[in-house]
Amino acid sequence: MTKRANLIYREKRSHAGGIVEMVVWRVPQPVPPSEHPFKYRLVFVRDGERLVGYDNERGKGDHRHLGELESPYVFVDEDQLLNDFWQDVMEVNNET
Repeated sequence: MTKRANLIYREKRSHAGGIVEMVVWRVPQPVPPSEHPFKYRLVFVRDGERLVGYDNERGKGDHRHLGELESPYVFVDEDQLLNDFWQDVMEVNNET
């Protein structure tokens, strides 16, 4: 029997004139080269443009997007992931 991913968090809402969508799954095996049991996709889009994004796609591992800039992201746990994402969304919108 194949183990399946379990959805642990999903939210989509309007924010600051755009849309925030956050999805986090617990997976049976890490998504290489990530070493933790989570697969995630977090994004803030406004006017069709991704302003902030966090994900861990296969082959790239944990990383974030701030506008056109992509950089590695150090995953600690799912709570820190959501906190870091919201901090970047607030900074992009000058809400800090």
